Amino acid sequence: MIKPVLFVLSAPSGAGKSTLIRRVRTTLPDLFYSISCTTRPPRKGEVEAVDYYFVDKTRFIEMIGNDGFLEWKEVHGAMYGTPVEPIRKALQDGRRCIMDIDVNGAMDVFRKIDEAIGIFIMPPDLRVLEQRLRLRCSDTEESIKIRLQNAKRELEFAALFHYKIVNADLLRATTELIEVIRRESEPTGNI
Repeated sequence: MIKPVLFVLSAPSGAGKSTLIRRVRTTLPDLFYSISCTTRPPRKGEVEAVDYYFVDKTRFIEMIGNDGFLEWKEVHGAMYGTPVEPIRKALQDGRRCIMDIDVNGAMDVFRKIDEAIGIFIMPPDLRVLEQRLRLRCSDTEESIKIRLQNAKRELEFAALFHYKIVNADLLRATTELIEVIRRESEPTGNI
């Protein structure tokens, strides 16, 4: 039996957070993954209810008005938010939950859910982070510069998280993340 826990993962773009979550979910298939809503159109290869829930702006604003989000933000003209009901239901059903959000969203979650466990994924250093962003071949030079500037700011938030995992070696970082999730979701008290 496990203790239901909400794990909040944040990292600078390119630190490997999404890759780590995919790998962890293959080892811990019972781990509920929170899928965010967005008003932006799907990118090539993105799948509804797998990558995001794609909703129009009217529906998104309606969800805000109905307290339908645990957290939400507008970024570069699109809105992103974490639906609260699937997380609430998963926790009530005794499941562990993991969410993948930026540091600002994480701060909102920590203000609302004291028991949430924050895990910050760090690159070994900014030079490695830049190499990873360039290897993705999906960002313009300007986008890479912005992401690196944002990374410097985001790294300042790392101290506010319960755990910091340096993703220098993918296998090691995956193992560390699995260990944190297992340790934090062990039942407490006497049986």
